[in-house]
Amino acid sequence: MILTRGARVTGAVLCAALALIVAGWVVRDVRAADGIEHLWHYWAGYRDARVSLGPTTSPYDVVLFVVYLAVAVAAVRSSAAGVALVAAGVLTLVVRLPGLWNIGQPRMDPRFADDLRTRALLCAFASLAAGIALIITAAAGRRAPHDPSETLPARPGQGAGVIAFLCLGAAGAVTIAWEIRQAVRVPSIYPDWFLGGDRIFEGLTDPPPGWFTAVLALLCLFAAVSALPRAVHARPFGLIAAALLLGGGGLGVARSVHERLLENFADLPFEAQLTVATGFFEVLAGAVVLLVLALPGPAAPPPLPGQGYGQGYGYPRPGVFGPPPPSQPPPGW
Repeated sequence: MILTRGARVTGAVLCAALALIVAGWVVRDVRAADGIEHLWHYWAGYRDARVSLGPTTSPYDVVLFVVYLAVAVAAVRSSAAGVALVAAGVLTLVVRLPGLWNIGQPRMDPRFADDLRTRALLCAFASLAAGIALIITAAAGRRAPHDPSETLPARPGQGAGVIAFLCLGAAGAVTIAWEIRQAVRVPSIYPDWFLGGDRIFEGLTDPPPGWFTAVLALLCLFAAVSALPRAVHARPFGLIAAALLLGGGGLGVARSVHERLLENFADLPFEAQLTVATGFFEVLAGAVVLLVLALPGPAAPPPLPGQGYGQGYGYPRPGVFGPPPPSQPPPGW
């Protein structure tokens, strides 16, 4: 998907605005927690975490911030960033949508002031509008390539597509397996786990934990299925899924180290061992997918004759370049 210059600038501005929204809430939480160290302990789920005011964000907001900046830079530097804008827009919509029905709930009253919840709701609407605008911008700003030297959207390499399929497919399957296990063990938290409610704890601006887990699993599976045939959209969606896996797995590894679970790994129950191992697997899978998809593979095929690059590129069209089309044979032939 090749974009016009205006669409690229618009997409970069929208991504920068989304990054600023996320950064503003993270800075608020750092100040409320009296430092990044205390906020990090809360984000990572340390048992000794002490935060005076309820944080409004999660560590995944940092990943979103990096994604928005990367897509903004890609839009400025390359005319082939249309699919990246679509991926950023879709991610924004699915992550911010639950805020519309959760931020204003009465259960938020004891934890967050009215003015803070009002700002969070306005930011949720603004983020959703920006996400929709990113998708519309990418769709409306498409154009045909001007010449054969112009950079086209790149597909994953053949080996990279297979590796991404295996890693992301396995990560999606593991995520779904843990959700099934939790549903069997703690059925009382549903449907609040997915939609939000009194039986779960969530940040003000973030989706419920189950909602985000479902988004991550579907994103991994979608990117995996797209990477095997080396679709153009597999790279941006796969890179976003890998970044989220790397962030979540990194939290699990940090928690395991902080709680000294590795030192007593052999004495842990089998399920606890699987939990620790899952964190390391997510880090490994995310890092591998980031490495293999970061390097672009071959470009997408050029347009069909007469659909790109103007006249004269590719096979000549009859009557324009090359011999004229054959005339009708005379009667009797």
